[in-house]
Amino acid sequence: MTQRQEAKKGNITPQMQAIAIDEKLSPEIILAGIKAGTIAVPYNPFHKNCRAVGVGKGLRTKVNANIGTSADFTSVEDELVKLHYALDAKADFVMDLSTGGDISEIRKKIIENCQVPLGTVPVYQAYIEKKMTAEGMFEVVEDQAKDGVDFMTIHCGVNSASIEKLKKHPRLMQVVSRGGALMMKWIIDNGKENPYFSDYDRLLEIALKYDITLSLGDGMRPGSIVDAGDQAQIKELEILGALTKRAWEAGVQVLIEGPGHVPYNMIEAQMKMQKEICFNAPFYVLGPLPTDVAPGYDHITAAIGGTLAATTGADFLCYVTPTEHLGLPTPDDVYEGVIASRIAAHCADIVKGVPGAREWDIEMSKARKELNWGKQIQLAIDPKKAREIHERRKSKSNDVCSMCGEFCAMKISSEALKK
Repeated sequence: MTQRQEAKKGNITPQMQAIAIDEKLSPEIILAGIKAGTIAVPYNPFHKNCRAVGVGKGLRTKVNANIGTSADFTSVEDELVKLHYALDAKADFVMDLSTGGDISEIRKKIIENCQVPLGTVPVYQAYIEKKMTAEGMFEVVEDQAKDGVDFMTIHCGVNSASIEKLKKHPRLMQVVSRGGALMMKWIIDNGKENPYFSDYDRLLEIALKYDITLSLGDGMRPGSIVDAGDQAQIKELEILGALTKRAWEAGVQVLIEGPGHVPYNMIEAQMKMQKEICFNAPFYVLGPLPTDVAPGYDHITAAIGGTLAATTGADFLCYVTPTEHLGLPTPDDVYEGVIASRIAAHCADIVKGVPGAREWDIEMSKARKELNWGKQIQLAIDPKKAREIHERRKSKSNDVCSMCGEFCAMKISSEALKK
């Protein structure tokens, strides 16, 4: 049975127990969230070495790292290095978005070495392996499920209705989702409806069989801040809301994917709108990026947008690396992207009152007050970088840093108050 089916029967699974311990909450809270659909636990029993991770209301804001080959870079060894860097930076989820080389073998290797839930976009493989028939698309979904994929981005909302909205209300950037563009092309070229939409019940059967969490994809997400909140985006969201209800009724867990590129003043309204239309299902955003002009620094742009998004409704941040819009990321880019998104997620968790978030900052402040460098480094979100910088620019005196030296405000004020 799926985690959702177990929750509806009132059964607390080992995965719910593990998540409760990790989140410092009761198992009953986790069960209630899964039953209501506000919490999802992407956990395919075929992913043997995977630890359970929950995402949704009341839980820590989670961070996803994308890795995967391209036509120009097909080495699975390179992707395994990126996986290691992502896990070292403490990514909560990983997605394999491979589009080059032997995609099935690459995925199996990544799953074998991945201890966190793994996601994919099945239509990539279907397109590359020329399986873009209704039968072929579902075949790829089931093959990936058998391999142990925990959650899948399926662009069910890219259908004739949302495409019609796009045609009637043209955008600056049209469709920037790779999976969304592939589905739109298939629909237009074949004059048929999206099989993942028209035969949604078949998709639910596969998801039910392997306890796949459906990450309902935002194929119409805005790729420019000027396209945010347009007719195509909202139409797709309405479709996904209806499909969410059908999935829950079948016993299948759901995540909802969202934008994208959104100006800062629209982020809060977008989060609230998407939560309302999709019945408070866990919400997963790419960034969002509140400006389009920072290539090379888009991990920072995404963290700025991600903090506000997570504060106002998003449960899950997909990282953005410095190479977004420019090229395939290196392992260092992956690491930086995860850390930037984790900073954004933690800032939001303080505001949301997530257990342990504020306490972490208090412990850091205590360590700074005591000029305890070892403790500060230990508590840092990136201890490795904190240690490197401290050692590189170390003060001649062990009790202060080289920024202020003898003029250290903490030292002066503490000594003065002791008198």
